[in-house]
Amino acid sequence: MFRFVVSIYTGHVLSAGTPPDWASVDIAVPRPSRRLPGINMAGFCARAPASADIAMVAHPSVTLLVDLSEGEGLLVDTHGQRVRGSVVVGLLPGDLRASGRGGGECLQIRLEPVTAAVVLGSSAELSGTVVSLEDVWGRDAGRAEDRLRAAASWDDRFAIVAEFLGRRLGARPSVDPEVAYIWRQTLTSRGRVRVDGLADEVGWSRKRLWSRFRSQLGITPKRAARLVRFDHAARLLAAGHPPACVATESGYVDQSHLHREVKAFAGLTPTAVAVAPWLAIDHVAWPALSPTRAL
Repeated sequence: MFRFVVSIYTGHVLSAGTPPDWASVDIAVPRPSRRLPGINMAGFCARAPASADIAMVAHPSVTLLVDLSEGEGLLVDTHGQRVRGSVVVGLLPGDLRASGRGGGECLQIRLEPVTAAVVLGSSAELSGTVVSLEDVWGRDAGRAEDRLRAAASWDDRFAIVAEFLGRRLGARPSVDPEVAYIWRQTLTSRGRVRVDGLADEVGWSRKRLWSRFRSQLGITPKRAARLVRFDHAARLLAAGHPPACVATESGYVDQSHLHREVKAFAGLTPTAVAVAPWLAIDHVAWPALSPTRAL
């Protein structure tokens, strides 16, 4: 368990107000034995009464926000649609804000889209949306929340999630092996892939790859590569690297190209992303995903 003074954190935080709206937050991460392929988890607990108004941006995962707080709890707002309590945030949800009041706890689970298609159903149907977890899992959502609230520690909570999701991972994969392979190549290359080259690797035409990938993951291969590349660039910026170096390292044509992509995904300039609080604790909450400070 690590303790920091940060804004209440439930995803990529772009703005969370200024003091005294900030609160002391405990961050819990699972031990290696609790980790599952394609799944990352972190727990957040506000140790003092606080309010939060959090803007979130696209991330290359389907995200579960499991609200374990008492009282009003978490409220997620996107394009005027409001969902209270635990939610599932699909890929590319657009303008999204999460707010809460008072002390509370939240479990965030990030699922790679291929994994999400297995444990949640079709990740393509979730793309660009925010829905109640109950709408996706039915009564299982309430049962899972009750068990998590009753758990004595975050380690117990991670064990419950690992057990629950582990059973679902045993289900029949709902995406083609070729689609899963191409997603993995996109992720490991940090978005620096050629779609035509990947189509040749799996023996598909470009048209077939585009169609199957989009129908099963809810995003085109090119858009997926842009999203993954942006995410890596944002982390490098937050780690203190100058935009010119980040543009080169991330495979952008030039610094202007980086500026356009960051603006498109985050609504901010690279300079603003570098000093924004939304990635300030990612090296603790998601250590395996965070770049080092040296290029």
